[in-house]
Amino acid sequence: MSGSIDDGEKDVYDDINITPMLDLAYVLMVIFIIMTTASVQGIKVNLPKASNTPSLAKPQTKAITITADGTMYLDTYPVSLPELENLLRQYKAANPNLPVVVKADSTIAYQRVVDVLDVIGRLEITQLGLVTQRIVK
Repeated sequence: MSGSIDDGEKDVYDDINITPMLDLAYVLMVIFIIMTTASVQGIKVNLPKASNTPSLAKPQTKAITITADGTMYLDTYPVSLPELENLLRQYKAANPNLPVVVKADSTIAYQRVVDVLDVIGRLEITQLGLVTQRIVK
């Protein structure tokens, strides 16, 4: 009997075999991982060894802090405005590129910050930083 269902394939597949496609995807993924890690490593160099002893050099940056009650500090020592000017003049004589940062409480009168910035300007300190709080998004 020609044309019968029994002559050809007995099982008719209505599903797609995705095993070869998955094998190809895994091979490509492995190749991409190997290529990425190979390109990240970069050039090998012999890095210098550092000692684990603490540095004896003092930090050169001077911090001027103005608290909410108006008290002014140079590093951690309370100072008045004339004392601040004299001390900064001495530090500037020792280090012409003296870096200074100003930290002021947000509730103080703006004039206190302007007075400190005026002293810094008179002493011609050019490396100045104003510390602010980071905005959290």
